[in-house]
Amino acid sequence: MSEPIYADSASETSRRTSESGNAAGPGLATTAAALVQDPSLLPSEHPARRSAEHGGVADASLLQELRGVRGDTPSVWFMRQAGRSLPEYRSLREGTSMLESCVDPAMAAEITVQPVRRHRVDAGIFFSDIVVPARQAGVAVEIRPGVGPVFERPIRTAADVDALPALGDDYEAALDPIREAVRLTVAELGTTPLIGFAGAPFTVASYMVEGGPSRDHLRTRALMRSQPEVWARLASWVAELSGRFLRAQVLAGASAVQLFDSWVGALGAEQYLAHVQSHSSAALAHVADLPVPRIHFGVGASHLMPEMFAAGATVMGVDHRQRLDHALTLLPPGTPVQGNIDPAVLFTSERARFEEARAVLAAGAGASGHVVNLGHGVPPETDPQVLTDLVSFLHEQGAPRA
Repeated sequence: MSEPIYADSASETSRRTSESGNAAGPGLATTAAALVQDPSLLPSEHPARRSAEHGGVADASLLQELRGVRGDTPSVWFMRQAGRSLPEYRSLREGTSMLESCVDPAMAAEITVQPVRRHRVDAGIFFSDIVVPARQAGVAVEIRPGVGPVFERPIRTAADVDALPALGDDYEAALDPIREAVRLTVAELGTTPLIGFAGAPFTVASYMVEGGPSRDHLRTRALMRSQPEVWARLASWVAELSGRFLRAQVLAGASAVQLFDSWVGALGAEQYLAHVQSHSSAALAHVADLPVPRIHFGVGASHLMPEMFAAGATVMGVDHRQRLDHALTLLPPGTPVQGNIDPAVLFTSERARFEEARAVLAAGAGASGHVVNLGHGVPPETDPQVLTDLVSFLHEQGAPRA
């Protein structure tokens, strides 16, 4: 289980880029210049191979920012913009469970497009959940309302890891609804790019160890120290799971990806380097041979920024706890950044929101590229009009330069 059990020539190429000593490998910084730029590596019908004039996204301002090329006005999208706060989302999903909606291609596509249609953001984020790949692989998991993901059988021993499903052709076939959802989405989005999404190995594996949400991740951290070989095998399995989930989205039409590590802030740098970085690198390596920006984002992870970026990102997402100009001092020169309006200002006055937006633009002025986002996801209680007005305000601003 510690070795990949499915391979194609492209996957082998992407894995080699993640080995120590290569551009995406642990401990070696990856800059925007290292991003593969050859669009011919994507399927001929991929939107990133066509300009807006021809119905594609190759010249989309948001993708340019992610590649380190500044636009005249800010580009913006919001984490968790798909669903949650929108009444049209709640209406559409009535009677359908979260995980069922994620694997219904027509529903997932419509939910992804809803915030783009309403808010006029500059990208869609594929509607999914970090446990969808595990579900598609055959692992028993559900999302309980008010609780979150819950795994029927927590993974805590070598025997538990042995019992995980093999990631062979069956898993590839199980990703077909995801591919179809992406194809439907990009057809609807037109000249607006789609960002693919997956959970990072640490966060997904932590859910599997804990059995569900946890405040302190004690079982996970203990497993790392007491049975490092068991942890490594589990994290390797998840890296393969998430990496192939990302690759499926890109080949179906996504033009950028984000690896989301919700819980990684619970770790110190030493634990991250010893037990996590190589697995995040393995996940990102599945798309490292493709010409798409790779965003890496962690919650409460300011102290891990250089290590997370070195796992194979080309763009660093920054949460609201750290100013962008401070983050830039920790990252290689030329690194594009994403973030990081505090979600709390969505519940303040318009004046406070716009002041925060101006401050974030100013703090990101020194970056080679800056995509505006929240410092975490959209809270479900958010008034949708607040987001619409914030996007409009940002689009009216000139992009500041340091």
